[in-house]
Amino acid sequence: MMRLRIRALLCSCLSASLLLPTLVSADTNDLPDIGTVAGATLSIDQEEQYGDAYMRILRSRQPVINDPVLNEYINTLGHRLVSHASDVKTPFTFFLIQNREINAFAFFGGHVALHSGLFLHTRTESELASVMAHEIAHVTQRHLARSMEAEAKRSPATIAALAGSLLLAIAAPEAGIAAITATSAGSVQSQINYTRANEKEADRFGIETLAKSGFDPYAMPRFFGKLSEEYQYTSHPPAMLLTHPLPDSRITDSRERAQHYNHVKLPYSTDYQLARARVVVRYAGIDEKAALDWLQRQRKKNDPIILAASDYGTALVYLDNKQYDKAAPILASLLKDDPQNHFYLDAASDLYIAQGKAKQSVQLLAQALKQSPHNSVLTINYANALMKAKQYQDAIQVLQRYSHDHPEDANGWSLLSEANSHTGNQQEEFAARAELFALKADWDQAIQYYTRAGQLAKLGSLEQARYDARIDQLITQREQFLALQR
Repeated sequence: MMRLRIRALLCSCLSASLLLPTLVSADTNDLPDIGTVAGATLSIDQEEQYGDAYMRILRSRQPVINDPVLNEYINTLGHRLVSHASDVKTPFTFFLIQNREINAFAFFGGHVALHSGLFLHTRTESELASVMAHEIAHVTQRHLARSMEAEAKRSPATIAALAGSLLLAIAAPEAGIAAITATSAGSVQSQINYTRANEKEADRFGIETLAKSGFDPYAMPRFFGKLSEEYQYTSHPPAMLLTHPLPDSRITDSRERAQHYNHVKLPYSTDYQLARARVVVRYAGIDEKAALDWLQRQRKKNDPIILAASDYGTALVYLDNKQYDKAAPILASLLKDDPQNHFYLDAASDLYIAQGKAKQSVQLLAQALKQSPHNSVLTINYANALMKAKQYQDAIQVLQRYSHDHPEDANGWSLLSEANSHTGNQQEEFAARAELFALKADWDQAIQYYTRAGQLAKLGSLEQARYDARIDQLITQREQFLALQR
């Protein structure tokens, strides 16, 4: 029963997203001002340690989107919000999961996950930002740690045991809803009540962050309202709305809170519309015809930004379907109007490579990097272009620096492994591949590949010493990771 209660706690906390119920009074000041307690539960350092472990598990079990352009966009947007949030004590990382279900969740260490389906249901950047601001508040107010503290008061389990069981529950997500239904009614009710308090607080801080960041604070109640209308009479609503319906009281409460701020009328965001088109074309799971139909419907809004995003999405459809002669003039026109746009440069680079013009891709990106040196999107594309141009040693130099600066980006390690394979440097190929396994918490495979790299290295060389040192680090990380589950 204790394990079931803990797993139910996890499902309540990690699903404490924008869609969970919040029963609130009409008085917007009637809110639990409970601050950022939970210091007795976990330190910030411990939360970051658990967050790193959870992230590695998610990479191995969920379709995390490793798209440099989309990752740059959501992290730029997310950190704009974080810079105006209250009580920020951890660094933040934002990432996308390919899933058409409407959902977002936050967990230890400032990790915020967004389902790609959010781009299909939001209509403006402010609406997407409202979801992210809400999740940021869950982190800054330490709701997961505080919920653990509440559970610890109801049970004889130690904090270490609770935290370890939370990690196990994430590693076995199939226990989720079944565990909740198997838990005693009293335990479930107490968890729901605590989650409602968290949701009130996250809504309050979220709208405040939204307004301070220059977004429309009315976007949150507007998004709530659209979801309520869309799924009010449907026989197949999203799973989140089946288990946690969105009550009218929460919509009303968010509207009243928004009225404390000025209404902000913003133009369409170019990057949001481009990101939305990219998600529809590449991550919505629809075919070419459906994507083109969607893009054509968007054009009816007759706004220059929407038209450009529709053109960009159309070019991606043609590019992905090898209709290069149709994609080329569209991308050329877009780049002429906005030559430093990373969405356009990424697509143009891929087009040149697909056309067998890798050297032109290298030249395009080298020129762009002069304007934005060290930019992650341009750098990873540049490295890929160098590889396609068979300039493997140059690619390796770029990727070594990139992987040092972005050690959690699987793209860098994957390309570095491939580049070393082309040069016949098997030991470095194995070392890069080891890092890919480590990112997914497959410590044994990571250690095995570094061991193989060390066996190929010259005895007593700096390379062998580096591999041995990394093996020691991975062994330590593995033991720390396993200790979290005990």
